[in-house]
Formats: sequence, C-alpha cells, structure tokens
Amino acid sequence: MTESVSQDEHAAIGAALSQIGAAPAEMRIAHVSSHAFGPVRRVERFRLPNGLELLAMRDAVAPVATVETWVRVGSRFEREGKTGICHLFEHLMFGATKNRAHGQFDKLLEEAGAETNAATFLDWTHYHDAVPRDAVTLALELEADRLQNLVLGPDQVKSEKEVVANERRERVDDDVEGAISELLWSASFDKHGYRIPTIGSMEDIQGFTPEDCEAFYGTYYAPNNATLVVVGDFEWAALLGDVQRLYGPMPASEIPVEDVQPEPPQLVERRIEIEKPTATEKLAIAWKAPALGDVDHAPLAVLVEILFGGAPSRVHRALVRRAEIALDVRAWVGTFRDPSLIDGFVTAREGVTCEALLEALDAIIDDVRREAPTAAELSRAQARLELEGLQGMESASGKAEAIGFNEVVLGDPGAVFSRLDAVRRVTRSDLLRVARRWLQPQTRTIVLVRAGEEADEDDLNDEGEEDVDQDDLDDEADS
Repeated sequence: MTESVSQDEHAAIGAALSQIGAAPAEMRIAHVSSHAFGPVRRVERFRLPNGLELLAMRDAVAPVATVETWVRVGSRFEREGKTGICHLFEHLMFGATKNRAHGQFDKLLEEAGAETNAATFLDWTHYHDAVPRDAVTLALELEADRLQNLVLGPDQVKSEKEVVANERRERVDDDVEGAISELLWSASFDKHGYRIPTIGSMEDIQGFTPEDCEAFYGTYYAPNNATLVVVGDFEWAALLGDVQRLYGPMPASEIPVEDVQPEPPQLVERRIEIEKPTATEKLAIAWKAPALGDVDHAPLAVLVEILFGGAPSRVHRALVRRAEIALDVRAWVGTFRDPSLIDGFVTAREGVTCEALLEALDAIIDDVRREAPTAAELSRAQARLELEGLQGMESASGKAEAIGFNEVVLGDPGAVFSRLDAVRRVTRSDLLRVARRWLQPQTRTIVLVRAGEEADEDDLNDEGEEDVDQDDLDDEADS
C-alpha cells in the first residue's frame, strides 16, 4: 500500500469511527494499531472494551469478503477425562441458538451465496464464512449470535456427540493411518497437551453432558477469547458499526490461566510395535521440533522439504524410485505455539519390513547430519515453500486464514511474510546446524506397523499404487 493510499485508508477509518462514535464508552470500538501484511497492504487492529479484537483488511479485487472467528482454545487446553470437547463444539456451533432454529445458520448463508466451514486443532478453533460483499452483515449477525446464544440442551448435545463418535470411528478407530498418527503423537509427549488427540477419546466423547458443554461455552466462547478477522470488499463504516452493535454488548468471561506442562527433554528413543489390517508394513516416525516462532523452525522446514517434499526429495528418490522399497513417503514440521514434532510416514512395498525402511531412512538422515544439502536442493526447497505460501494467499479467504492463524499462534497477523523472509534467508550452514540439533536418534519416537489380518479391497487398492503428483514429476524432470 503506497503512502497516499495508506493515508486515504486511515482517513476512511477515522471518518467511520466518527460516524459510529455515539455508542456508550463501554461498547465503543477503537482503532489500536496497524500491521504490515507484505510490502503493500496493512491489517488494521480494533478492540472493543469487552476484549474482542477485530483484524480487518480491505481487498476489493473481487466483490467478496471473508469473515472468520478464531477462538483461542484447542485440544492442548483439555484434560484427561474431558478430551475432545473443543472439537465437539466445532459441531455444536452449527446448531440452534436462542434466536434461530437448527439448520438456519447454514440455510441463510447458502441462500446468500456463501460458503461456511470450521476447524479445530491443538492451539485453536476456527470458523470461516466466505461471502458476497453484500452478505458481510449477515455473516457477522450469525457469528455474533452463535458466540453468545447457542442452545446446549440434552437433545442438541446428544445428537452432535453421535456425529463426533461416528467421525472418530471413521477417521481413527477404523482408519489405519489415523490410528497410527494418534498413537505417534500420544507416545511422543509425556506432559504437554499436544499428546491429547483433537477428536478426543471415545469414552470422553460419549460422556459429555449438557452441563460440561455449558461450562466450556461460558468460559471460552467469549469476546475476550476471540479474534474476528474480516478481509475483502467492505466499507469501514458499515463493518465497524456492525461489529460495535453486535459484539459490543457481550460480556467478557474470566479466562482461566492455562496450566501448561512443559515437555521434559527426550533422552532415549521410544519404539512401539503394533499390528494393523494393512496390505504392507508402515513406519511412522517423529522427532521433536521447535515452536513455530523459534529461529530454527524455518530452516528445519526447508530441510524437511529437501528430505520429504515430493518426487524431487532425497527420501522419495532413494526409497521410492531407486531402491523401490517404499510406496509413499511424507513428513511435515508442526506449526504450533509450543515445541511439537516433525511427523514422518513411510509405506513399504509388499515384502519390505519396517526395519528395512528405517535403515534406509537412517542412512539419508546421517548424510544430512554429516554434510549440508547442496545449493541446488536448498534453492528448490525455498522456491517450493515460497510458492506454497504465496498461493495460499491468492484469495480473500487465504489472506484471512493467514492473518487469523498467525495472530493466534504468534501474535502477529502479518507473520506469514516474516516467515517467507526467514525461508529465503536459510543457508546451507543453517541446514547442517538444524539437522544435527533436531534429527537426533534419542529424540525420536517410532511406530513399527506390521501387516496384520487381511486388509480389505480398498486398502489393497490404496497401497498397491504409488500416488505421485504431476507437479512433483515435472520438478524431478527439471532437476
């Protein structure tokens, strides 16, 4: 945004605040700060006296906007015996309110040409509405209504518990990879809340009462625990007036201090062997990883891209192409507020053991701990990560998600661009340092998955063919 455009935008904000300034002081929205979002845009931060924050950025390229609500609660906040309540609420929030019947939320937005969704993870819960520009007020009205007026009677809670229980059966209990992932994360942590599966245990899901839900809702679903993000084609006066009118009267909640249990250092490799109904053996492996805000996170992400990022990666070439002992390899570095995991997964070809996969993988890891990856590998990985980051922000929805995520996890709505800068600055020396620091055998947890009872036909079809992305093949051909 140029200086003159920035001045015009702030002039519009000032005029809008003057127009709506007649509200009582205890409900009056205020402009707090302005944050760079890349080289030309800025995110404007507003706050209500009850603690609700609004992050807004005008982007009038198309006549659409995105309205998102980020609630600062995820499965890391849960405790044993009450796991999965954050995810249960993701479902409950689409139900009836004191003002609208069940199904009205979706119906009204669909009739307006909008799309809506939600997600829950370790650090946050996130609600998303992509709307035409003339439906921004509607989206805000619906979001404000369900933030304070949700109906949590026995029928509503029972119905959504059944939905979530079925989801757990489908995605974890009856899904080999889902069950392996849950085991890997729970085994990798002794103390920290990241050991708790976001979907919760079946026993806990089935045990929730309306009283549990009312207590959780009254505590965490409050304006001072939520951030509203609006990006797209809107007018400042209308947006700020709507937010002040709809959210200003809401009472704040007393948010309990999170009882964070720091994870003690892992000094010995952990190894688990299980049997699953799978056509071939599988290997799940996790190393401890730094928090997203740690200086080592960006170079470690580049290193994992070099090792596991598609067809050009070292592990794919070695295990899938050359040795032909694996069907699929992948890994990612957790993007969380606290230290988490490098989460890796390898599927063996028929007749290949987990031990053979691990031996081959260890040889590759030893290589990058001994000698830095090449300049060409570094450049390719940086380009792929930069492209992925920029492509994710092509739309108003992508920008809104980047703003909300980085605000909740890092406290900086424009941190996605700082992240891109950090990726660009990574050197071969950085790669060697993080390989030696983080890819240590004693800090890893391994799950060896043996092929058990006969897999069904879908499993055989899924594992009998290698899934290769065409862009990855093009990258490999160019390299």
